[in-house]
Amino acid sequence: MLYAYDPLDPSGNITIKWDIITWTGDGYVATVTLYNFQQYRHIQAPGWTLGWSWAKREVIWGMNGGQTTEQGDCSKFKGTIPHCCKKTPSVVDLLPGTPYNQQVANCCRGGVINSWAQDPATAVSSFQLTVGQAGTTNKTVRVPKNFTLKAPGPGYTCGPGKIVKPSRFVGTDKRRVTQAMMTWNVTCTYSQFLAQRTPTCCVSLSSFYNSTIVPCPTCSCGCRNTSQPGNCVDSKGPRIASVVVPNTGKSLYVPPLVQCTNHMCPVRIHWHVKVNYKAYWRVKVTITNFNYNMNYSQWNLVVQHPNFDNLTQTFSFNYKPLIPYASINDTGILWGVKFYNDLLMQAGPYGNVQSELLFQKEASAFTLEKGWAFPRRIYFNGDNCVMPPPDSYPWLPNTASHKPISSWFAAILGSISMLLTAFSHGML
Repeated sequence: MLYAYDPLDPSGNITIKWDIITWTGDGYVATVTLYNFQQYRHIQAPGWTLGWSWAKREVIWGMNGGQTTEQGDCSKFKGTIPHCCKKTPSVVDLLPGTPYNQQVANCCRGGVINSWAQDPATAVSSFQLTVGQAGTTNKTVRVPKNFTLKAPGPGYTCGPGKIVKPSRFVGTDKRRVTQAMMTWNVTCTYSQFLAQRTPTCCVSLSSFYNSTIVPCPTCSCGCRNTSQPGNCVDSKGPRIASVVVPNTGKSLYVPPLVQCTNHMCPVRIHWHVKVNYKAYWRVKVTITNFNYNMNYSQWNLVVQHPNFDNLTQTFSFNYKPLIPYASINDTGILWGVKFYNDLLMQAGPYGNVQSELLFQKEASAFTLEKGWAFPRRIYFNGDNCVMPPPDSYPWLPNTASHKPISSWFAAILGSISMLLTAFSHGML
C-alpha cells in the first residue's frame, strides 16, 4: 500500500487486535481493540465503523461496548435471538452515557479516537463480542476476511488478518499474567487520495513588513457553481438558518456546507509573521472554520518549518515535535487546550481559534527574504492543505522596490553609454 505512505508519519497506522478471551459452547468471547498509532491523524465524530466478512456461518450472540448497525435475518433461530446474523456485519462504538453493564474498557466515546501524539490514553477504542457457530479450538476458528474501516468516511485500506502470538494481560495487582486463547492483527493505513478527491483546507499568508495579504488560491477545494447557488452559503444571506443542518446529537455523517468563498474550503489556516525582535520572531496562527455543518473536536495542525527546532513558546496551543527522522527537527503538531480551544466551532462568529508562536533566531539561517518565514507545508486533521504559490508570498519592501530601481538605473546607464558612444564617433 505505497499510496498510503506518509513521510511525516512513516509508521503510522491503525492496528486492530482481535483477542479470543475464552471459549463457549459453540464459539468464543473476543475483545476487539483499535489502536491509533498515527501521530497526528485522529478519528472525529461521528466516529469509526468497522466491518468484515465471516469466513464461515458465524453469528454474534451478544456485544458490550459496541453494536452492529443491522441485525440481519435471524428468522431461523428460536428462543434466544442473536445480536447479529449478517455475513458482513458493521460495528460502531456506543455513545457516552451507556449503562455500565453494557460497557468495557476504552469504549463508549461515540467512535472518537484521539491521535497518538495528542493523547495515547484516548487513542484506543474497544468492544467485546460473543461469537457463535465459529468453532471452539484454535484449529477450527477461522479469521474473518475483507476488513473495512470508515472513520467516518472512506480513506483507510485494511490488510488481511494475521495470526500472531497471543496477547498477554497483566492483572490489576501486577502479580498474575494471563493470555488470550488466540490473537490476530489487522493493519489499516490512510490515504488522503482515497478519502476525498478535493482538498479540505488551504493556507493564506501575511506579514508585518508588507500590507499585501496573500489569500488561499482560488478554487483550492472546489469552485463556486453560479448555475447551482445551493453549493455554498452566503454568510450575509437572510436565509442562512434555513440551510444549516441543526445538531440533533445523532451520529450521522453530514456533508460539508461551506460559506461561499473564492477558495471554497471548509477550513482556512492563516499564517501571519507578526514581529521581528532582535533575537526572536513571532508568528500568529489563525484557524477559521467555514463549514456550517461541522464542529471540529480534538483538531490538530501539523506545520513544517526549518525553525521549529528553536520554537521557544506557544501561547494558547499545545505543541509537540514530530521527528520521524532523527537528524531533522522541522515539524511540529499543534492542538487546542482542553476545555479552552480544543473545539473549533462551526462557521460563524465563534468559528475560529488562534495562537502565537515565538521562535528563537538562528543567525546562520534566519531571514525574512524569499518567503523563508512562511511554512513549507501545513496539515489540518491529517490532510495536506493547499499553499499559495511561492512567487505570491509577501516580499520585503526593499526587495520589492529594488527591482524597479535597478531597471531604472540600468536604463540611465544605457542612455549614458549610448551618448558616449555617439560622441566618440563624432555624431554629436
